[in-house]
Amino acid sequence: MSTYDVAVIGSGPGGYVAAIRCAQLGMKTALIEKYSSLGGTCLNVGCIPSKALLDSSHHYDDAVKHFEEHGIEVPGEVKVNLQKMVDRKQSVVDQTVDGIKFLMDKNKIDVFEGVGSFKDATHIDIKKSDGKSETIEAKNIIIATGSKPSNLPFIKLDKERVITSTEALKMKEVPKHLVVIGGGVIGLELGQVYMRLGAEVSVVEYMDRIIPTMDAALSKELTKTLKKQGMKFYVSHQVNSVERNGDEVVIKAKDKKDKEVEFKGDYCLVSVGRKPYTDGLNADAAGVKIGDRGMIEVNDQLQTNVKNIYAIGDVIKGPMLAHKASEEGTFVAEVIAGQKPHINYNLIPGVVYTWPEVAAVGKTEEQLKEEGIKYKEGKFPMRALGRSRASGDIEGMVKILADETTDEVLGVHMIGARVADVIAEAVTAMEFRASAEDISRMSHAHPTYAEAVKEAALAATDNRPLHI
Repeated sequence: MSTYDVAVIGSGPGGYVAAIRCAQLGMKTALIEKYSSLGGTCLNVGCIPSKALLDSSHHYDDAVKHFEEHGIEVPGEVKVNLQKMVDRKQSVVDQTVDGIKFLMDKNKIDVFEGVGSFKDATHIDIKKSDGKSETIEAKNIIIATGSKPSNLPFIKLDKERVITSTEALKMKEVPKHLVVIGGGVIGLELGQVYMRLGAEVSVVEYMDRIIPTMDAALSKELTKTLKKQGMKFYVSHQVNSVERNGDEVVIKAKDKKDKEVEFKGDYCLVSVGRKPYTDGLNADAAGVKIGDRGMIEVNDQLQTNVKNIYAIGDVIKGPMLAHKASEEGTFVAEVIAGQKPHINYNLIPGVVYTWPEVAAVGKTEEQLKEEGIKYKEGKFPMRALGRSRASGDIEGMVKILADETTDEVLGVHMIGARVADVIAEAVTAMEFRASAEDISRMSHAHPTYAEAVKEAALAATDNRPLHI
């Protein structure tokens, strides 16, 4: 029987990063993955493939709508080759997965393919697809088994016409009318992919606005922009029935006035969030406690109720984000090694990769009001930037919330071109507890989208932006 210092169950962005960091710290490490492909949901059917399709569809959208204004003439009709887009997406996924394999070899991590199942608190049975199994022993074990798409109890997912994000990443045709249940990140991103390619897209959301966990100003701005692009929104609608009739899917919902509304489409994407995945883990055999919602309970060291077993990523509380899982993977590895790492969960940024992109970190305005914290606000529109006018991406804004007394930045919320990258400036500033004035006095390269952050900081400091 092989013995390890650490065994990691799950090879997503939490698991594989945890394994690498453990190996870097001198621990003999094993990584267990049920599928033949490493990388978990993010690399295989989540972050990476969805961004590949978003980029491909964005190029098509530009070719159809914007090339002419840039002086680019395309002879003949611009056409979509969906299969080629999907093939390119898969190529990107394959390259990324191969990169993870390389990192495992480089760091001398033993990879086991099979379902990892607890035998007890220090032994894991690995059940392979051919029916065979083997057992390994580990002093410490990290659970990083991730999540899977949630569903509503009355919806039958046939994975043909009534689909999840997994099936939406490998469609054989562009839908005529795609009905998206859920106005969160995944639904909006995939909805925009197919809207660009020619589908009519209707988003049905239970809450009173899309991206409901983000600042209301971002929701308002994104709604306005996506409506201009052609997306239709039905907020405050509770779906109560989804039925497939041949090639048609009928969705019935009730609006806020309790009136029944019917939607008909050829495809329905169910995008109502994700839930922790612990199937086959046999956590009871190790004595690991799992809460009512399927989440594994951990302390501030991400340690379960069993002292040598840790859990990270989507199986524990907090936003289900790949970068959160990676930070936790590094954190746990360093805890096991006797170090004293830290994670500031308030500074885990959130991003929506629509176009324009949406990004945020820290407290929303609604949270500050709820907590009774007095704050000041600075806003700056993207359309006032030279860089935005040069690229034609004038939609959006940056909003900075700072403490009314100390001027410390409490939250930064932005929508616009490349804000998924720009948000890192805000995270860095807030990690070092910068004030709005600190940011306003930093030199920002011109012309860049990041100049909007400086201008919003000037607006928050003493209402003196330079360019509006």
